[in-house]
Amino acid sequence: MKQIDWLFFDVGSTLVNEEKAYQDRIKQALADTNISYAAFYQTMIHYFMENKKGDVEALKYYGLRCPSWKSDLETLYPGCKHVLKTLHSHYKIGIIANQLPNLQARLRTFGIDSWIDLVISSADVGLAKPDFAIFELTFQQANCLAEHAVMIGDRLDNDILPAKQLGMQTIWIRQGFSHLNHITNPAEAPDWTVDNLTEILEILG
Repeated sequence: MKQIDWLFFDVGSTLVNEEKAYQDRIKQALADTNISYAAFYQTMIHYFMENKKGDVEALKYYGLRCPSWKSDLETLYPGCKHVLKTLHSHYKIGIIANQLPNLQARLRTFGIDSWIDLVISSADVGLAKPDFAIFELTFQQANCLAEHAVMIGDRLDNDILPAKQLGMQTIWIRQGFSHLNHITNPAEAPDWTVDNLTEILEILG
């Protein structure tokens, strides 16, 4: 393992459980239609298993608008605070996430902001993963080399692939719908794979 100075986390389905927000989005989209929740859900799962953004693809398939995302329905995954607190005693911790505005305030509401040293959110910087530019901006602000950083996220396309291409070490966390994804080429293969946040401590703790 190379020297590690910074750990960078994604947010959705990495630190926070988005299950209720997904359920709400589906229910909003299906209101006033004759499409059943079960039928939509199966279509969504089909697309996630093809490594696509299942909810967005299912909305397109049925010709439905994409309802607003209710981030207030998100909850921290079990062990999140303990993991961040423990890791923060050894590393600097940052966020690289495609998120709605006011991410910093939401992290404060969750009670985890004191263990996070840098927040780079797409809504604030006008860049989004998997664009290399959002990662390069992060390295610049963190004064950190890619090879001394670890990217931890649930998305192979947005988190693992670009991070690897830039020279970061990577941890794929198979939470949320990402447990349906599968590695299709060696460029996506993470350095480590875990099924929950607590397992990260076995690697980095």
